[in-house]
Amino acid sequence: MLRLPNLVGSPLSINALREDLQVSHSTIANWLEIFVRLYGIFRISPFGYSNLLRAVKKEQKHYHFDWTLINDKGARFENMVALHLLKWVHFKQDTQASNLDLQYFRDIDGKEVDFIITENSEPIIAIECKWADAEISKNLKYFKARFNNCECWQLSMDGKKDYISKESIHVCNALKYLQQLI
Repeated sequence: MLRLPNLVGSPLSINALREDLQVSHSTIANWLEIFVRLYGIFRISPFGYSNLLRAVKKEQKHYHFDWTLINDKGARFENMVALHLLKWVHFKQDTQASNLDLQYFRDIDGKEVDFIITENSEPIIAIECKWADAEISKNLKYFKARFNNCECWQLSMDGKKDYISKESIHVCNALKYLQQLI
C-alpha cells in the first residue's frame, strides 16, 4: 500500500509490483482487491473501441480515496479530479439509473486521455488534466477527432484560461468544471 501513491495516474502493472515485492501474481491481485474493498483505492479500466482506436484493453489505473497521500502535485490533482468524477458517476447511477462508467483512454502508440465517461459504452465526456495553462493536448484532439459528439475538457489546477477551441474542446480551471457536477 505504501508503494501505490507513487504509481497513481499510470497503468498499474501487477507483474512489476510482483517483481518489486517478490511475491506471486495472485497475491498482488488479492491485495489490490482488498484495498478496493476497504475503500483505500479505486481502479478504472481502459476505454477500448475496436473499430476506431487501437486501444489498450487490460491495464487498469488506480487512484486513492485519500488523495492527500500523494506527494506529486500533478498526480494529486489528477487523483482529486478522478475522485470527483467517480462521485458524480455514482450519483448519476444511483439517482437516475444511468449506465455510466469512468474509464481512461490509452492506445498502443502511447496516446492517453486521463478520463473518459461512457454512457452505454459510448464516450460522452473526455477530460485531460494539466497543472497549469498549457496548449491543448494532442491526445485529446486525437480522441475528439474520432468521437466528435463527445464533450471534451482540458482542466487545469492553476490555469486562468477559459475558452472553447476550434475543435470544440473546453479549456478552463478545474474549479469551474467541478463545481457544476453536483
